[in-house]
Amino acid sequence: MANERLRAVLAAGGWTHADLANVVEVDPKSVERWVNLGRTPRRSTALKAAETLGEDVHALWPQLRQARSARAVSPELVALYEQRADIPVSAFVNLLSQARRRIDILVYGAVFLHEAYPRLNELLRERAGEGCVIRIAVGDAGHANVQQRGQEERFGHGIESRCRLALMHYRPLATVSGIEIRTHGTTLYNSLYRADDEMLVNSHVWGVNAYAAPVWHLRSSGSRGMFGTYAESFDRVWETAQPVEG
Repeated sequence: MANERLRAVLAAGGWTHADLANVVEVDPKSVERWVNLGRTPRRSTALKAAETLGEDVHALWPQLRQARSARAVSPELVALYEQRADIPVSAFVNLLSQARRRIDILVYGAVFLHEAYPRLNELLRERAGEGCVIRIAVGDAGHANVQQRGQEERFGHGIESRCRLALMHYRPLATVSGIEIRTHGTTLYNSLYRADDEMLVNSHVWGVNAYAAPVWHLRSSGSRGMFGTYAESFDRVWETAQPVEG
């Protein structure tokens, strides 16, 4: 189907296909396809053409608005789970097992990992022994933010106990080369489990225990993206956290 709007704009301005092609640096046949076949150029080319013609790019190519909406879901999103409880612990274990360069874990307690997989410390030792850099940040049970979370989730002192239990589980790793354990008192918006270029993000919802909150599985695209946003967030928390001695 021809692009009658584009045809009319070119005619009104006295533009030939070759004229527009020269300005936007494409082959004249491309412009001919835009006009006669209704083809849609790349977004950058369309923006340049619309600016040249003094038109709104979406008026010339409404498909671009639709394409933008279709890409609203990040290409880094591998999967979305309604709640953490829907994910088998084996998914976390497999993720960490595949790491070759880096493992980052940011939680308050997350003792479900050790409870369901008692070999977790052994796995982390093995990864560190293969050259993987491992950083684990657990909640500081004495910090007001952690205690506040317990009140918000109607979990009382339970979350403080879980932070202490998590630290008890991880503390033996503090003396392992390549592994560093820290405690933090930040307001935790998400628990993060990163292995190289993949990450499980357990979002926290006010008044809801973490096991009942959503999780998204991300895979880095190489640009900043969602993955980069959460990776940077981990780094900022890590800078505020306190080292744990073995």
